Amino acid sequence: MYMFIREKRNSSGSISVQIISKSSGKYKVVKTIGSSSNEQEILKFVYLGKQEIERISCQPKLFVSENDTIVEQVFSVLNNADIRTVGPEIIFGKIYDHIGFKAIQEDLFRHLVIARLAFPLSKLKTIEYVYRFQGVTLDIDAVYRFLDKLNNKLKAQVEQIAFAHTKEVLQGNISVVFYDMTTLYFEASDEDDLRKTGFSKDGKHQHPQIFLGLLVGLGGYAIGYDIFEGNISEGRTLIPFIEMISKKFNLDKPVVVADAGLLSNDNIKALEDLDYQYIIGARIKNESGKIKKQILNRQLGDGQIMTLKKPGSTRLIVAYATNRAVKDEYNRRRGLRRLEKQIKAGKLTKSSINNKGYNKYLKLIGDVSIEIDYEKFNNDQSWDGLKGYITNTNLKDKQVIENYKNLWHIEKAFRMSKTDLRIRPIYHRLKHRIEAHICISFTAYCIYKELERVLYKEKSTLSLKKSAELTHNMYQINYILPESKHTQSKLLKMDDQQAELYQIIQKNF
Repeated sequence: MYMFIREKRNSSGSISVQIISKSSGKYKVVKTIGSSSNEQEILKFVYLGKQEIERISCQPKLFVSENDTIVEQVFSVLNNADIRTVGPEIIFGKIYDHIGFKAIQEDLFRHLVIARLAFPLSKLKTIEYVYRFQGVTLDIDAVYRFLDKLNNKLKAQVEQIAFAHTKEVLQGNISVVFYDMTTLYFEASDEDDLRKTGFSKDGKHQHPQIFLGLLVGLGGYAIGYDIFEGNISEGRTLIPFIEMISKKFNLDKPVVVADAGLLSNDNIKALEDLDYQYIIGARIKNESGKIKKQILNRQLGDGQIMTLKKPGSTRLIVAYATNRAVKDEYNRRRGLRRLEKQIKAGKLTKSSINNKGYNKYLKLIGDVSIEIDYEKFNNDQSWDGLKGYITNTNLKDKQVIENYKNLWHIEKAFRMSKTDLRIRPIYHRLKHRIEAHICISFTAYCIYKELERVLYKEKSTLSLKKSAELTHNMYQINYILPESKHTQSKLLKMDDQQAELYQIIQKNF
């Protein structure tokens, strides 16, 4: 006879845990252990069911052993609170300590960061999580009071710990840094001194927003961040931010890499006046007619590069890639189709005629008629596949391009923060709570990056998202020995993927 555990879903939605026997091709319910809709209680029934199968499967005993009695006594007093989800703590908590954040003597900060990694929810939902899965009772007012002082109290320490870790991972080599900005919008309608409506990279132009500036090293490892008013010009943030970070961490004039959004004559001059070397994405279609003619006349092939001298020690590097040309053409045609659909639906007005995105292909006929300038659209094809870089470094052209390509790490950092960590939308409205929210998310990002590093190092196929999901069902059972009254803890058996993740963490931290 073979016995196994079955979890049967009832019409009420609850789950019944049963011991099923199979003999001569027939199935029989041996015993129903219990029924519940609570995940932890179901887990308890499964555990008790396995114990019962072991008991039944053993040869009949004349006397009940002392161990059997102890096990029976232990399990007879177990309740839901004795089974805890410990995955977030034994995975993310271990990395939190390894990076050095354990030096922050605030348990609440630890809870909020780990909750952001495992269950990125609102602060109110986070309180429910901490109680349900860690047995820690938090008061929402106490959490908000903590957030009110968090940024002023902890931001500097958080950044110093993150920088020290990045320096260690990069073996002291922080000669190149990458800067970019993104917008974070709010689910609130009112503006204030920090939250302003402005150009949104997320397309949320009517929502109050802030700018988040982030500086990382090679590989996307965090160095520092800052928050700016939502209506500030992106280009105006670069110099103050770089100077602040350089002084804070005593950086020795690293090469600054940034995208075309930060390209301006003022920024170029300021960087040079402060003796910074830089690599910045160029807007080659905004160059002089003479330079544009030189670029197009070269008719570069796949992988070919040309260099044009600029005033002073600056040069413009232009490269062509076939795969970029394919992507550029696809994006142009997709933008064109969207414009054609909007025109057909009568959704475009005079105010739509501007140089933002693909609206540059619109033109006004007479006083009210809006049409697409197909000649301008077709002429842009000659620029497909071309990418420019402005630099004053002595690096070779290919090294400049390779360094610039590392900007994708910071783009990935923003993507991870917005999706996996759900840094947006932000529901806070007070400045210090917004700052606290960003500080928690920055710390969580540092932990995410370290997990990503060790997963790659161990050649694991687990993704970051999957790893976070696996922590949700890593359980520990706490029980009291009946005679000694000592409390014991035991991790419940993990599945193969959970075991792989756990072993990676144990090995590396």
